[in-house]
Amino acid sequence: MHQDGATPQPEVSSAALPEKAGPKPKAPTQRTISNRPSAPFDETPLPFASLTIDESLRDALDQRGFVQTTPIQSAVLPYALAGKDVIGCAQTGTGKTAAYLLPILTRLLREDRADGLKTSRGHTRALILAPTRELATQIDDEIQGFAYHAPLSSVAVYGGVPMDPQERALKAGVDIVVATPGRLLDHQRSKVGDYSKLEMFVLDEADRMMDMGFWPDVQRIAALLPPSTHRQTMLFSATMPEEVMKFADALAPGAIFLQVGSRRGPAQTITHEARVMQLRDKVPFLAKILRRGRTTAIVFVNTKIGCDRLATQLRKFGLHAEAIHADRTQDARTRALEAFRAGHIRVLVATDVAARGLDIESVGIVVNYEVPRSLDTYVHRVGRTGRNEELGHALTLAEPSEQYLLNAIEKSFGLTFID
Repeated sequence: MHQDGATPQPEVSSAALPEKAGPKPKAPTQRTISNRPSAPFDETPLPFASLTIDESLRDALDQRGFVQTTPIQSAVLPYALAGKDVIGCAQTGTGKTAAYLLPILTRLLREDRADGLKTSRGHTRALILAPTRELATQIDDEIQGFAYHAPLSSVAVYGGVPMDPQERALKAGVDIVVATPGRLLDHQRSKVGDYSKLEMFVLDEADRMMDMGFWPDVQRIAALLPPSTHRQTMLFSATMPEEVMKFADALAPGAIFLQVGSRRGPAQTITHEARVMQLRDKVPFLAKILRRGRTTAIVFVNTKIGCDRLATQLRKFGLHAEAIHADRTQDARTRALEAFRAGHIRVLVATDVAARGLDIESVGIVVNYEVPRSLDTYVHRVGRTGRNEELGHALTLAEPSEQYLLNAIEKSFGLTFID
């Protein structure tokens, strides 16, 4: 079984494409984006102190330097705090995680105070599904940060690590479970975890769930939960294809749809460049760019083998680079991410396991060493830079035979070609 419980998806290397005649790969695919109108909202920044969230959460926000809401938070929080089902769509790096965590934590704390409880109730009250281990641990870290002064418990449940510690936490009845679908189903097959009284259900990076083949697992999990009329359901993503909207309607009929910013596309703070070059010239050129920039960079490739190879090649050019992909152990992936966040390494070479949801501050440049095969993937890859309204830069390297792939990206998002 795949470590996150999903069937491994084939990865296609654009760098390995032959230049000789023959059928060429399809141009980047572009799903039909839902044209559903957004519910009304005011995206004007609001002081967190003015929101009806728990006092302990306001203290934690203040200590962490959260002053006012981002547009997606301004749009979602009034509905979510009122208990409404929400489908939220906004560009990457805009604060979607806090938009659903603050309502969850506020509701649970209010109920505990009303009932005079100071300890866990012994069953899970909120479930958050995420497509990758990295995102699950990141969300759980955010819960710990927001609820530092609150008597709430949580656990991150994901593959690639022993099940026993997770099983003990689930049996104890933690308040909030953050899980990848495959590992959660592994526990449920063993009858571990009580979701009969679940109050809140969240899907983060909903379109990635579909891309990774998780929707059957998500549907199995949802079937084990209280009906939609007895829980609050929220779905979030940077892109919301029509296929995802159909699943969202099934999980949360009548949910309020909130579209903040463009329905498709990366943040407006990102500049996009591309260069067409021979494969043999890519590594020296990339090393020169990374050395000259003296900034942190995430370099995306399409295969796990290519990821390891490129990291090794960049190290030979004197760059501190580490690889992250699905075949590396969880400990190795965690160490690489933490070293990158701490600035101990400047270059993270990654497959699309790092393209969704990860919040890493001040990434100066994202490089597509290989051209992504879908426009949604391009959006999410380059969304690792230019976050929280900072300036970001994206560079795509393509072989001459891939010019048509760049043309598709240019048509959708705009590109500056460099020599």
